[in-house]
Amino acid sequence: MFAEWEKKLVRRGTVVTADATYAADVFIEDGVIRLIGENLPSEGCEVVDAAGKYVFPGGIDPHTHLDMPFGGTVTIDDFDSGTVAAAFGGTTTIIDFCLTSKGQPIREAIGTWHGKANGKAVIDYGFHLMVSEINDGVLEQLVGVIDEEGITSFKIFMAYKGTLQVDDDTLYKTLVMARRHGALVMVHAENGDVIDLLTKQALDEGKTDPIYHALTRPQQLEGEATGRAITMTELADSQLYVVHVTCADAMAKIAEARSRGLRVYGETCPQYLLLDQSALKKPDFEGAKYVWSPPLREKWNQDALWNGLKSGQLQVIGSDQCSFNFKGQKELGRGNFAKIPNGGPIIEDRFSLMYSEGVDKGRITINQFVDMVSTSAAKLFGLFPQKGTIAVGSDADLVIFDPKVKRTISAGTHHMRVDYSAFEGMEVTGEPVSVLVRGEFVVRDKTFVGKAGSGKYVRRRRFQATR
Repeated sequence: MFAEWEKKLVRRGTVVTADATYAADVFIEDGVIRLIGENLPSEGCEVVDAAGKYVFPGGIDPHTHLDMPFGGTVTIDDFDSGTVAAAFGGTTTIIDFCLTSKGQPIREAIGTWHGKANGKAVIDYGFHLMVSEINDGVLEQLVGVIDEEGITSFKIFMAYKGTLQVDDDTLYKTLVMARRHGALVMVHAENGDVIDLLTKQALDEGKTDPIYHALTRPQQLEGEATGRAITMTELADSQLYVVHVTCADAMAKIAEARSRGLRVYGETCPQYLLLDQSALKKPDFEGAKYVWSPPLREKWNQDALWNGLKSGQLQVIGSDQCSFNFKGQKELGRGNFAKIPNGGPIIEDRFSLMYSEGVDKGRITINQFVDMVSTSAAKLFGLFPQKGTIAVGSDADLVIFDPKVKRTISAGTHHMRVDYSAFEGMEVTGEPVSVLVRGEFVVRDKTFVGKAGSGKYVRRRRFQATR
């Protein structure tokens, strides 16, 4: 049921998709886009004036960690505050990572994640599934998950030795299963074995400050793991999605694979495009705010990432949202950088940062922007054309965006619970004004009007190859 209107007309806006930019009205009925055209009749409709504004498809963030346990604590933002913040930031669908444990029935893990989201999420959501082990029983369960839960993407950690990391045998077998059953394998690509050695060595030498988190995870180890994952993908004739690409080393491996026609895709995040390793040197332990994995890199890598986005070698912008308070959570690592909970608060600013730093500064086109923050993720993760575009028959997930307004990012004004912003004091151009999910306002004129639990779980289709 729709609380006020079953029909809406978004009028006089500039519609922007991954392929086109044009002036049009958008007619919505029962949460679905029914008609797009000029001067559409408004009788019986709630009229939403978008004059002077862009109308974007709702953002899709395929990389979030809400209400996730890590390092003896739990992310401070859950499916309540996390999805409210996402909505204010122009995101209407997230895909969160469901963690599993060895020996645990997979459906039990999925049930836990449904329990985290049910009654809280204000936008739509799906799950990726972490693979922690592979055997005949797990393989059978994974096939069932594809068919019955609509979970068609599986995450492999090549890092975090002793906790999340799995061996190459598990990765290869997962790739083979994915090829046979139409799933997409995602990798966190870092060489966890060598990182573990470098971390122990640094701590033995009394090197405990946050900067050593970056120095013990050098980018060569991300490049090596990315190349290794690509090699196994080629052997398995499968498909691979490399999450949170941070550096030129990994970027080069992905570009080379794609030049040979391999089904390899890459994601990066705003933090790697706009922040650099020097942030971890901030005094008074402030550098801990910027501890996540892979770590921030030396600034020169940013040009490689922007070029990768512009040329299409990287396809998706995720947030890797994984927020821990500085006070009481990040501080767990005082005196030992290895105990700092890994992750940062990005979900709310992903959309605006990419518009401001990408489109407004001429690094990417406005259509590339839409592709990166919405359409490519929808295609890769089995949501398109239900989501990720503005088309007749698609869900009416829309962002009415003012491209002229300027604002300053701050923890004092964001909608996450976390007590700091990774982009504190940065001025951005452009801001979502109103956000609709399936035709209903969640944010209207910069005010939250959504309802807890109104977000729906989305079952996704099997992987289909795309360039």
